Amino acid sequence: MNNDILKDNVGNLFENWNTIPNWLSFFRIAMIPVFSVLFIKELYIPAFIVMIVAALTDLFDGKIARKYNMVSNLGKILDPVADKLSQMAIVIILIVKFWNDGIKYVLFLFIAKELVMIIGGLFLLSKGLRPGAAEIWGKIATTVFYIFMIAIIAIGGPESALAGVAFFQPIILSQAIINVMIVIAAIMTFVSLFSYVPGFFKQLKEKNAENETENKQ
Repeated sequence: MNNDILKDNVGNLFENWNTIPNWLSFFRIAMIPVFSVLFIKELYIPAFIVMIVAALTDLFDGKIARKYNMVSNLGKILDPVADKLSQMAIVIILIVKFWNDGIKYVLFLFIAKELVMIIGGLFLLSKGLRPGAAEIWGKIATTVFYIFMIAIIAIGGPESALAGVAFFQPIILSQAIINVMIVIAAIMTFVSLFSYVPGFFKQLKEKNAENETENKQ
C-alpha cells in the first residue's frame, strides 16, 4: 500500500517539471563533482568560483520560480535536495581539510542533520505527503552556511583559495575564527532542523485524521 502511494507521489512530481528554476537546481547538482575535483586537486580559486556560482543559482532559482509562476512539485523537492547535496559535499571536503583538527567532529553534525532531513522527507513521501517548503530558519541557516563556508575556502588559513593574493593577506582568517564560524553555522543548522519538526508532525496528524475519517465512511 505504502509503496503504491510512494510511486504515485513520486510520479506527480514530474508534472510541469521543465522550468528554468529546476534546470538551475540540476546545474547546481552537476557543479558538486566539479567543485570537489577542483578542491581535491588544490585548484582553490576555480573551486571557489564554482562554489560562488552554485550559491548564486540557489539564490535565484526560488526568486525566478515565484516571480514568473514557475513553481513546480519537483522544484519544491529538487531545490532542497540540491542544497543538501551541495552542503554535504562542502562539509566532506572541509572534514578532509581539517582531519587533524578537533573541529572535524562539529562538521560531522552537518552530515547527521542532512541525513535526518532526507530520511524524514522519504518517510513523508511514503505516507503520501510532501516535505514542506523551507522554513525561514532553514533559509537563514543555508545563507549563513554558504557565507561562512565560502569565506573559509576563500580566506580560511594559509591553504585557502586567496591566501597567495597579496591584497587578501590582511584578512586571512585564523584557526580560532574558522572554528567559531563552523560552530555558529552548526548551531544555525540544528535550529533550522528543529523548525521543521512542528510542520512534520502536523502533516502526520492531519494525514492520520484523514485516514480515520475515510475508514469511518
